[in-house]
Amino acid sequence: MSHSSSLHHFLRHVSIPPDPHFLPTAFKSCPTLPLARALHAAAEVTGLVRDPFVASSLLHAYLRLGTTVDARAVFDGMPRPQRTVVGWSALVAAHAARGDAGGAWRLLEEMRRDGGVEPNVITWNGLVSGLNRSGRARDAVVALARMHGEGLLRPDATSVSCALSAVGDVGLVSVGEQLHGYAVKAGCRVDACVVTALIGMYGKCGRAAEIVQVFDESSHVDVASCNALIAGLSRNTQVSEALRLFREFVGRGLELNVVSWTSIVACCVQNGKDLEAVELFREMQAQGIEPNSVTIPCVLPAFANVSALTHGRSAHSFALRKGFLHDVYVSSALVDMYAKCGRVKDARTIFDAMPSRNVVSWNAMIGGYAMHGEAVNAVRLFHSMLVCKQKPDMVTFTCVLAACTQAGLTEEGHHYFKEMHNEYGVSPRMEHYACMVTLLGRAGKLDEAYDLISDMPFEPDGCIWGSLLGSCRVYGNVDLAEVAAEKLFRLEPENAGNYVLLSNIYASKKMWDGVNRVREMMKDVGLKKEKGCSWIDIKNKVHMLLAGDDSHPMMTAIIEKLKQLNIQMRKLGFVPSTDFVLHDVEEQEKDDILAVHSEKLAVALGLISTSPGTTLRVIKNLRICGDCHEAMKFISSFEGREISVRDTNRFHHFRDGKCSCGDYW
Repeated sequence: MSHSSSLHHFLRHVSIPPDPHFLPTAFKSCPTLPLARALHAAAEVTGLVRDPFVASSLLHAYLRLGTTVDARAVFDGMPRPQRTVVGWSALVAAHAARGDAGGAWRLLEEMRRDGGVEPNVITWNGLVSGLNRSGRARDAVVALARMHGEGLLRPDATSVSCALSAVGDVGLVSVGEQLHGYAVKAGCRVDACVVTALIGMYGKCGRAAEIVQVFDESSHVDVASCNALIAGLSRNTQVSEALRLFREFVGRGLELNVVSWTSIVACCVQNGKDLEAVELFREMQAQGIEPNSVTIPCVLPAFANVSALTHGRSAHSFALRKGFLHDVYVSSALVDMYAKCGRVKDARTIFDAMPSRNVVSWNAMIGGYAMHGEAVNAVRLFHSMLVCKQKPDMVTFTCVLAACTQAGLTEEGHHYFKEMHNEYGVSPRMEHYACMVTLLGRAGKLDEAYDLISDMPFEPDGCIWGSLLGSCRVYGNVDLAEVAAEKLFRLEPENAGNYVLLSNIYASKKMWDGVNRVREMMKDVGLKKEKGCSWIDIKNKVHMLLAGDDSHPMMTAIIEKLKQLNIQMRKLGFVPSTDFVLHDVEEQEKDDILAVHSEKLAVALGLISTSPGTTLRVIKNLRICGDCHEAMKFISSFEGREISVRDTNRFHHFRDGKCSCGDYW
């Protein structure tokens, strides 16, 4: 029998009236508002509501159950001597915790004016912490300033730590520094909660050096301050330092908890250290720390980013066993993981089984379809989303427009671009314009794409001009490419990819003077072409292959396999497309350069490491080049394999000599 039903049973069958010892205990453990009101009625009937302990317990029960109206009625019914600072403070804190700043301030004035009771430190702390927890951070800072300004009470460690959290939320680092100074003078600087709050405040305010300084100066290192340190460094992209310190904590035998491990995993994922995140997750489990419903959606993007499907499935099984799948964020992260690992049907299965969905869930599935070039399914799901009364947001329209872009649905893209603002009040942002520029550019409407850029209501960024430059590469439009490249060199002077793209456009037109000019520009700026990198998951281990790097232990066998494939391809009439090589070099040397692109290395490793017929899934950090695209089509047919390659733009599923993109990419 549950606690709730037991209490109902007692109220129906009790033959002796409740006494003043029973009721406070019952109020303290009362789970629901109706039961609290039933007990209240019993107290009224027996007259026990006038007992100070019973009344106080009832007051706090109502506040705990979230009804300040009932609580205030009980409080007003108490004799004036029983309306102590404890009751007033509880009411003030409850109003503040609900975000009712006005009500909290009025109560504070009323307790002084009508109640003749002066607020104490507990009153002010309840006000500050309540306002902060309810999202009224600025009001919380004002409350602490007023407390300090009245000069009657000195803020204690609780006041300072609550206020520091609020200061961080509103980014008032100068106020935070003043609080830091006060904490030192008041002697509460050594308090563990204050240390953690200082680290958190400086982290939110972007002061990475101060985060480490506060931690180093602390004589008391506990798991809370360590967690705050990792989170602060992560927020400020100091992932290497966060990893170093985390390893130090582990080495010192500090008893880190699931929050600690989740924080460092999230830190790695958010800062592009996916392989490290995967390894930390495995180490966390080896240490006996069980992931929770927050850890799983934190680590799943890492599995997705390196196509670690085996790890993702294990996390899925774990979440299923633990009952986490009812959590909308866990299920949404699983949808995203399966889609990014090439298993869009599995993603849809998870999506359809979700007991509830939010906009993140819908976006993950629509975005998954877009990534796989399944524009029809993406658009159909978008309309299902509208039928389900889920309002689309800016990410939704980015996914829908991206789907139209992948499939060349120019008219449909125009329609949704206009509809997003006219029908749903979502103002187009940079990413939406980038999709439209790509959509028009890939359809060969380069002048129309340029006109759209010219008419934008804000200054185009590198993504916009990059989209145009990419389309110029497809259609060999040198004049417009030079315009886009000039903008990009000014906006992103250190982005080597823009120089390489322009150089490739020159190279495809045999304009070697232009190629050399771009190479000299790169040399002057000190830039080098970003190396291609690919990942492939083989037998529960993620392998990273880097173009031009022979450090992989199986590289000799990989190169030998590629040579065999090249021989077979040439026998069957396949000729490498040397238009995709940056430099003006001899044809044979061009062939050698193309042979070691990272996706080819990854596929060759997969071919020699897995049994015939096994699907190969590869992730690449750059766009797949035309030569590799053709080579993958040949290999899929010759080897009888399905090969999935996810580049920075989309998925390419190669099977029987054809690609799912239909060569529209």
